Amino acid sequence: MKQKIEELIVKAVETLKTEGILGQEIIPHIAIERTRDSQHGDFASNLALMLAKPAKANPRELAIKIIAALPRHEAIMKVELAGPGFINFFINPNSQYQIVSQIHAQGREFGLSTIGSGKKVQVEFVSANPTGPLHVGHGRGAAYGSVVADLLKAAGFEVHREYYVNDAGRQMDILAVSVWLRYLEECGEVFHFPFNGYRGDYVREIARDIHKNTNNDYRRPMELVLENIPADEPQGGDKDEHIDALIDRMKTLLGVGLYRDFFQIGLNNILEDIKIDLREFGVNYQQWFSERDLMDDGSVQKALERLRAGGHLYEQDGATWFASSRLGDEKDRVVVRENGQFTYFASDIAYHMNKLDRGFDQIVDIWGADHHGYVPRVRAAIQALGADESKLKVLLVQFAILYRGEERVQMSTRSGEFVTLRQLRNEVGKDAARFFYVMRRSEQHMDFDLKLATSKSNENPVFYVQYAHARVCSVFRQLDEKGWERNLSLGMENLVKLTEEHEILLLGTLARYPEVIERAALQYEPHQLVHYLRDLAHEFHTYYNAHQFLVEDACIRDARLNLVGAVKQVLANGLSLLNINAPESM
Repeated sequence: MKQKIEELIVKAVETLKTEGILGQEIIPHIAIERTRDSQHGDFASNLALMLAKPAKANPRELAIKIIAALPRHEAIMKVELAGPGFINFFINPNSQYQIVSQIHAQGREFGLSTIGSGKKVQVEFVSANPTGPLHVGHGRGAAYGSVVADLLKAAGFEVHREYYVNDAGRQMDILAVSVWLRYLEECGEVFHFPFNGYRGDYVREIARDIHKNTNNDYRRPMELVLENIPADEPQGGDKDEHIDALIDRMKTLLGVGLYRDFFQIGLNNILEDIKIDLREFGVNYQQWFSERDLMDDGSVQKALERLRAGGHLYEQDGATWFASSRLGDEKDRVVVRENGQFTYFASDIAYHMNKLDRGFDQIVDIWGADHHGYVPRVRAAIQALGADESKLKVLLVQFAILYRGEERVQMSTRSGEFVTLRQLRNEVGKDAARFFYVMRRSEQHMDFDLKLATSKSNENPVFYVQYAHARVCSVFRQLDEKGWERNLSLGMENLVKLTEEHEILLLGTLARYPEVIERAALQYEPHQLVHYLRDLAHEFHTYYNAHQFLVEDACIRDARLNLVGAVKQVLANGLSLLNINAPESM
């Protein structure tokens, strides 16, 4: 119905343009909202208020002209002027039943929108450093990012899902040396493992596999490995100096070729594990974009040259700086260190240049909330590259915090003390994990309740929604068991007999679904869809408990079956967008 009203308003605006009341250059943004008070109608528009200034007209007088130009439609009972220029629409009560036939006719397509007009949107999410398995904190970004992408697609955007693989830099070198040292232990070497190394069991497993497949190919005497290496922190030294010295020694002893091979084995092992985890969690990408590729093909240097040409770089203290403070950042940033190495930020600038060059209309970066301070410098880079910073949308996601009883579980990748996404999925299931992750705004703090997520009760929100779908399926099974046949056409003809309060409430909620999809997509808020599905499930369960569907009167029975069949379809459509199963029995 909202879409129909928008179409009528567009025709009214075109009429006023033809009459010379509105200029041809005016392109209205038509906002239609449901009213909170039924006395003010069912829908309202503030179009006259928005057009008053460009049209140089009084908003109330303009609203009167818009109302007069509206084409007649059987679904609109009356249109009224309110306040300073609001236009209120009162819907014909009988038109509310049309939503049932619409849902049955469109099926899985119901709720899809064209509001995105095919605009190209790149959504980058998760992008965790491939230095270890994904943990439960990453899971929230994975669920949120994948649902945002699917909502945008449902709203008519062309969506490209991408994972940025940080496979270059110091952290990857630390991973490589950590695996190598565990490999040397497999070879029989005995030594103190560095305080700043990656300690998880997965590091030992990778090292064990490498040793099994290569024997002692990468073994070097421990006395050479540790010769003149600075002391580690437990021995009174500096942990960073110690690990960096070990990295340099590994590169020296293995040589460029063998180091690269060993590095690649560790990276491939972890990256493949991440891909499997995400795929089994219902997350898929069109592209896995490598940071190293930006280094190897000269993209980082090209990005910096573009900034230099624009007068955004300068030299100081032997380093190259980006003057980001001139473009809204709190301070300038180093892009090339004194030793000539690019910083992480330099790679990020090149990556965003690559995104812009690929012609996306919108770039959506989904980051952990701990990256909030990174946003201004990236926006500054977008501007310095000559692009409109509004093309970049950064969405921050708070890490979910897992509790076992009263004890919070620590999640440090370096120490290895963390709960992986795979462990969480095995314990609570993909459906519950994804549902819980997107129940709240992404920027809100979240405690993950394992006990609730695994319970089979109405208090468990995902169980409650899935059970509503399964309940409708059970109604149709009961129909078959009674030997009755459903007459779809008869049900449609008798929908007007559905006058119970629960039925009217369900009809209104079903009609809201397309609006929820558009709003959730445009505002990047999957929780709006989750809340809608919980409301719809609640209304259905209440209806189920209050009324019999399989009554003797075939007209009422088929009308009610058509109504609950529409509920089933919308629940399935919504759950599908969340990549959650819609079970037929529970």
